[in-house]
Amino acid sequence: MTDTLFRAYVPLLFWPGLGLLLFRVLPDTFPRLLGRALYWVGVPLEIFSLIRRASLSGEVGLTPAIAVGALVTGLLLAELCWRGLSRLAAVKVESLAIAAWSPFHQPQLTDGAEPPMPIATNRAIQGSFTLAAMIGNTGFVGLAIAPTLVNDEYLSWLVFYSVAHNVLGSYGLGVFVASYFGRTARDQGGWQRVKDVLTVPSLWAFGLGLGTRSLPFPATLETGLEASVWVIIPLALLLMGMRLSQIRSWQSVRLALIPCIIKIGLIPLLVGMVTLLIGLPRPACLALVLMSGMPSAFANLILAEEYDLDRDLVATAIAMTTSLILVTIPCWLWLFG
Repeated sequence: MTDTLFRAYVPLLFWPGLGLLLFRVLPDTFPRLLGRALYWVGVPLEIFSLIRRASLSGEVGLTPAIAVGALVTGLLLAELCWRGLSRLAAVKVESLAIAAWSPFHQPQLTDGAEPPMPIATNRAIQGSFTLAAMIGNTGFVGLAIAPTLVNDEYLSWLVFYSVAHNVLGSYGLGVFVASYFGRTARDQGGWQRVKDVLTVPSLWAFGLGLGTRSLPFPATLETGLEASVWVIIPLALLLMGMRLSQIRSWQSVRLALIPCIIKIGLIPLLVGMVTLLIGLPRPACLALVLMSGMPSAFANLILAEEYDLDRDLVATAIAMTTSLILVTIPCWLWLFG
């Protein structure tokens, strides 16, 4: 396992670290341009390449259902935790130490300062709390890390999960949650949301890769497709480092800890237990556990901006979960590998 972790951690530490450094000297617009290039070309090309050479077993069709189950579980756990915290906040706690530890604790105001909206009733914060517990970075980070930890014959499980999670999560349930909790959500009709889903480039790349599996490509083109993956992965990790360098606020650490535990701890553990119980092969279980335990997605920041949710909480959760996967990945390899 040490050898496997070394191969996974070297790029996971080197490329984001390089991104943190390069962000200081590159134009501010570069991360956005790189992100758009990866969204429209890089990740779709990676999915196309991976699905063409992946082994498709009959059980891989369960992957979208498991992805949806993980999303719904994150939603329900976030709702239960929020309600529990709200009830605790409503109880009069005599111990100042306990009161100060509470994630809902707000410091005393100076004279004349206007009291903020109570956290327990702030829908913008609750929306960010819920998104951080649900939506993971299965595209840029997941497809950059997991293929180095999973056998080639189970690459299709990673791709199926990533596509299902992005289409049904980021562009489906994620948009619904953000618009439900958002204070000034942009009014978009149902057709616009359908159009957004249908124009996701990863979805088209997945369909094209699936449809051309039986078509032989020239050897040069096949080699180029396989080699492109090892260019896209460093670029995705480089972008992750640049995005992390843009995070400035750490004021929501206590409140962000709960969705972080849900996203990279409870959900993958539950996915692993369920997949073992239904009799999936252990390598397939590992693939699904790794993808379900990816850090909170940068897409949550976009949703928070679009629907006026709490950006600090989302950004803090992204930074915390991205750091903590260095600890959780060895756990999943030990338990399910």
